[in-house]
Amino acid sequence: MMNLYSGTTDPFSHRCRIVLFEKGMDFEVIDVDLYNKPEDIAVINPYNRVPVLVDRDLILYESNIINEYIDERFPHPQLMPPDPIMRARARQLLHTFEHELFSHIEALEKNQKGTVEKSRAHVRDQLVQLAPIFTKQKFMLGDEFSMLDVAIAPLLWRLEHYGIELPKAAANLMKYAERIFSRQGFIDALTPSEKVMRR
Repeated sequence: MMNLYSGTTDPFSHRCRIVLFEKGMDFEVIDVDLYNKPEDIAVINPYNRVPVLVDRDLILYESNIINEYIDERFPHPQLMPPDPIMRARARQLLHTFEHELFSHIEALEKNQKGTVEKSRAHVRDQLVQLAPIFTKQKFMLGDEFSMLDVAIAPLLWRLEHYGIELPKAAANLMKYAERIFSRQGFIDALTPSEKVMRR
């Protein structure tokens, strides 16, 4: 059985939990207190961070790598596009999300004066740019839920928690977010600490 070491409020761990629940497989989530991590995290991940997936002899860290492995190992439902060109585009967009959105998570989490306002504004502006996609399609890559939706969902769930207010121009994006939030896999993946992040 797979074990996922997962931070109870960590957005990157949240991604991996979503994929595991979407796949409906046998796995165990080991909750990790981010402020008091057990020593074995540093042993299995040299960066001393979660999430970490342990599958027999295989140890993986970094949420996108973990999620692609799970998707390839358990292909139903498939979350990465089957077509190589679309898959390459999806990976490119995942990289863009990391660079433009998730690189600001630390500043948002720590709520440091000076950097947090800049991060909030940057993330808000990037999300507003994504909103027009959802005038024509249900999810990031069209009508099918994919790894891109998984990747961005934890951030959308935490907007209020991070103090990010989206303008009316992003209404389509918020409707899209509600579509993700109503999925059973998403609901099952929420920890009690995450459930209270949104009213």
